[in-house]
Amino acid sequence: MSRPHPSICACTNCNAGRLTQKEKELHLEISSNSRREFLRTAGMLGLGMGVGGGLVTPMAAAASNTPESNLEEAGIYANKAVKNGKASVITLLHSADIHSQLSIHDEFFIENEKVVYKKRGGFATLKTMINKLRAKNPSGTLVIDGGDCFQGGGVAALTEGKAIVPLINNIGYDIMLPGNWEVVYGKEMMMKDMFAYNAVKVCANMFHKTNDTYNGDLIFPPYFIKYIGGSKIGFIGYNDPLTPKRQSPAYSDGIQFTSPELNVSKYIRLLKEYEHCDMVFLLTHMGLAQQVGLANMVEVKGVDYILGADTHERVRTPIEGKYTKVTEPGAFGSFLAKLDIVLENGVVKDQSYQLLDVDPDRYKPDAEMEKLVENARAPFKAQLDKVIGKTKTPLVRYYVIETPMDNFITDAIMWKFKPDIAISNGFRFCPPLVPDPSTGVAEITKDYLWSMLPVDSEAKEGLITGRQLLDWMEKELQNAFAKDPAKRFGGWVVRFKGMDVKFTIGNEVGKRVQHINVGGEPLDIQKKYRIVACEREGDPDTTLCRIEGVAGAKRLGSTLHNMIEEYLALHSPISPEIEGRCTATDAPDSLLTQLMGVGYEFR
Repeated sequence: MSRPHPSICACTNCNAGRLTQKEKELHLEISSNSRREFLRTAGMLGLGMGVGGGLVTPMAAAASNTPESNLEEAGIYANKAVKNGKASVITLLHSADIHSQLSIHDEFFIENEKVVYKKRGGFATLKTMINKLRAKNPSGTLVIDGGDCFQGGGVAALTEGKAIVPLINNIGYDIMLPGNWEVVYGKEMMMKDMFAYNAVKVCANMFHKTNDTYNGDLIFPPYFIKYIGGSKIGFIGYNDPLTPKRQSPAYSDGIQFTSPELNVSKYIRLLKEYEHCDMVFLLTHMGLAQQVGLANMVEVKGVDYILGADTHERVRTPIEGKYTKVTEPGAFGSFLAKLDIVLENGVVKDQSYQLLDVDPDRYKPDAEMEKLVENARAPFKAQLDKVIGKTKTPLVRYYVIETPMDNFITDAIMWKFKPDIAISNGFRFCPPLVPDPSTGVAEITKDYLWSMLPVDSEAKEGLITGRQLLDWMEKELQNAFAKDPAKRFGGWVVRFKGMDVKFTIGNEVGKRVQHINVGGEPLDIQKKYRIVACEREGDPDTTLCRIEGVAGAKRLGSTLHNMIEEYLALHSPISPEIEGRCTATDAPDSLLTQLMGVGYEFR
């Protein structure tokens, strides 16, 4: 496989093109050697940092499932010191970004160079799996969640997360970290939901920003220490400091976020020198790029692992930073990370890390949890199970630049409001929805709509100049591809319809866009263009989809949910035409497909 040139251009064309069968099958599973080559190439393009890469996501999401390895497990417990009782095994089970996906669902894999979908996840499956793994080391196991748990599904949205809390408590988590979406219902509801967990809560960078005596205090304890298996283990928590910018600003009202490097060394020293912890872990919800960036900062010296979350990466081998290692356990309750460590007198003698599938064929769903989920859904069952449309093509959101799911959303916006440009945010959440092979269609329910658009925002329009459009596009590309990981927002490239953009990922900030066409015509810097996107609660009236200084901004009296339901009433089942519209140029081989995901015609 040849290496792509750093000046490769990616062109998103939202008006033309569709995937050929060959293009659909161009996803390749990376071997250990080609993965190293990929990461080096990503670094050349300014996508990676350290040995991690900002565009690892489509690869991680595509990687084939890895079954639990009894040989590796046997190796840990066959350790001589463990058998002689001189050493102990500590097991950490780590989930993250469950996004309230209560039931078994479709999940995306690549096998034999083809996309395949399998049934994974579900709270009942996850509970059985955790119980089985915990039973192998009952006194030495801790179960951890890395955030974004009580947002992302219909039951969660309709109860502001309250219905999810008892389910997590029933599984028996030990430590919970708030994620960037935990603020979605506002500070007060976040606190009520988080403190209702039986598990310990940790977060060292979320502070009260109030006018009372709580101002400046931490909302949650900054760290947690557990004496387990004869060893003292410390955990320090961090949420994404960019949360107020990534989410609607109103969600974080009353909360002050700070960067981890401002106080992490203080807590590491406290845990190592005063508490005499044998190991220290950072629990973070910051995204893979920022987490690997953090692993390269001297401030985290002394940390054994960063157990990360947020970008839904399936990290199957811990990423080596300069000062520590980074993992991330996928999303939607489809995967569970398992880290086994052998400690003898405070010294690590052996360790094994695995990313395991939450597979209902391997782990029979727990009957008690199935009943609890059924009861949680019962008040909303008729509403959530309502079929609002059908699709003939898989609705997927696993690709960096263009996704069938967001093509569908921007189609609906364009149909309803007829703007020059329709915009959908670069979201990462929502598992796939795959047509039944026997019928050729999949039913889109109201519950799935909540997973696809977990906040039913009102549509908003405004006028922007061509100059504003160009500057905004450069800013959004910087958010996704910044060489400095701290400047990446954790999402993917914003999606749109009505304009074509050709850009070079590896260029410097502000110099990535090569050209933009709107409605088939070259961008006019002076001309005003009408755009429609979703309202972000708390933004100024003149801000739309992070574009500032928008003229004539106004809400359109229709929420995105209502718009989608209206669209599906007339355009269901959805045609496969939405699957791919984009093109890419100057690509020497299929590696660029791996970088960018599905939807690109190579010339």
